[in-house]
Order: sequence, then structure tokens, then C-alpha cells
Amino acid sequence: MRKIKRVKVLGWRWRRNELRRHSDAVEAWIVLGAWALATTAGAAAGAAGAQAVAAAQARDAADRRPATAVLLGTVPRGEGVGVDYNRVRAEVRWTDAQGTVRTATADVKAGTDTGSTVPVWTDGHGRLVSEPPSPAVATARVVAAGTGAGLAGGLFVLAGGRLIRLRVERRATDQWGEEWERAAARWGRRTG
Repeated sequence: MRKIKRVKVLGWRWRRNELRRHSDAVEAWIVLGAWALATTAGAAAGAAGAQAVAAAQARDAADRRPATAVLLGTVPRGEGVGVDYNRVRAEVRWTDAQGTVRTATADVKAGTDTGSTVPVWTDGHGRLVSEPPSPAVATARVVAAGTGAGLAGGLFVLAGGRLIRLRVERRATDQWGEEWERAAARWGRRTG
């Protein structure tokens, strides 16, 4: 059995041809419009997502203040858990900006003695919070959020374009079937 070789011709839907249907040109315009809109919408969504994350990080960083706390108990060595094995949770005491003495648990270096001072971060209400991310981590988060939002926005538009194109294809296929039925009736034959 001979294998049929398919030849792809770029832009065939745009060329004048007796075999080209109106739906072929419509599909070509849909594809072109969907890609153009997806590029624009993806860029806009990416920029909006990156700006939103950057603004949220800036607000969060503005609320955090460094403070010095006193360790209330000795922290044994070698009991760290998590990714950073030289840090453990221990009870600390500090004075907030209003002068209130507070206690809570914070991450401290393993092996730190009672009464040692440890750096902590507090929010605007005097509660302990995690250290703000470094500029590199903050930038990576903004880039990741922008990229994700851009891809999601672009893919959403492309999916919508694909649905419209499928609808056009289905309609063209139905019209093609109707034309074959009319041609078969003229030839005196029945199809199906």
C-alpha cells in the first residue's frame, strides 16, 4: 500500500482558490485574531498580576519592623526541623512599639543560651511575623506571578478562540453535508 504524502502549504486559507470555502477564510481570521488578542491579553494580565503581587509585597514589607527579643530558655543543639536544620522554635520576650512586653515562639539558632538576644520581626500590631523576603526572592515572586497570570490570560483567550473555531468548523461541516445531499439528489443517488 502506498503512503500518501501530505504537503503543508502556508497561508492556504488566505489564497484565492476555487476549493477554498468562506468558512476557511473565517477560520483564518479567527486564528489570527485569537493569537493577537491572546498576546495582548496575556501581556496585560501578566503586568496586572505582577503589579498586584508587587504592591501586596510592598504593603507587607512596610508593616514589618525589626525588633530584638530575649530568649527565655536554652535551646538544645541538633533538634532543628524543617529545611533549615540549625533553627528551632523557642519562646522569646520583646517589647513592642507601644511599650507592651510580649512573649511568643520564634525561630532561633540551635544552641542559643537563655538570656541571649535574638532578632525578630513584628507587624504593626506587635505580633511576631516572618522576616520579609530578600529582594531576589521578592522579584522572583513578582516574575512568577506575572508569568502565571500572563499565561493564564493568554490560554483563556486561545481556548475561547478554539471554541469559536470549532463552532465555525461544525457549521461548515453541516453545510458541506447538505451540499452533498443536494448533489446526490441531482445525480439520482441516495447517500447514507
